[in-house]
Amino acid sequence: MIDAPRPDHEATVAFWSGAAGVDLPVVAKYPEFNGAKLPTHDMLLLTQRLGDGAPRVHLDFHTDDLDAEVARLEALGATRESRAENWQVMRDPAGLVFCVVRDRPGTLSEANATRWA
Repeated sequence: MIDAPRPDHEATVAFWSGAAGVDLPVVAKYPEFNGAKLPTHDMLLLTQRLGDGAPRVHLDFHTDDLDAEVARLEALGATRESRAENWQVMRDPAGLVFCVVRDRPGTLSEANATRWA
């Protein structure tokens, strides 16, 4: 996830679209996001238009059990920032932002996920 302040967001989308060689359309349900899967990968490239704050890059961890994954990461030293519809914004021990995102049922499997329990 590439976070860009509002005035820089369009230029950021254009740059990363060209750099990755993929169109990064607006994500239908979340108009502050643009993104797409990278060719030949399961990885998503997303940009997020920030209301405020400095530009940054952050990781998203995908899970089928949001509460359990947030608790696991808190036990490792992360702290909660804010909660949205289906994701939890967190900070690592150094203060870097990352998100834990609940995936749709059936998205994660033994082939593409790690089971911690």
